[in-house]
Amino acid sequence: MEGDVIRILIDRKGQEGTLDLVGEKGRRFTPEEGGRILAGRAPRKDLAPNPALPEDTRLWAALQSAGGGTWAGCVYDADRIITALQAGQAQARPAP
Repeated sequence: MEGDVIRILIDRKGQEGTLDLVGEKGRRFTPEEGGRILAGRAPRKDLAPNPALPEDTRLWAALQSAGGGTWAGCVYDADRIITALQAGQAQARPAP
């Protein structure tokens, strides 16, 4: 949000990075507290999927989400994706 203070840490050797909320409205806090604050915020009303997004990009995003998301290492977790697909198929089947 406007006025948020963020901390960006980049480990070039480990090839990792973090982006943390560490302040808002003149108040500073720990990254852990920032995480709790962010979890309690509602999404912005102006955020929406881009209707012109290519199908392969949409598929990539869906697989990332089903496989644990980008923060789980940017690698597809095939077992988790298969489990999610099977659960969806089970819900879609009519009861006997």
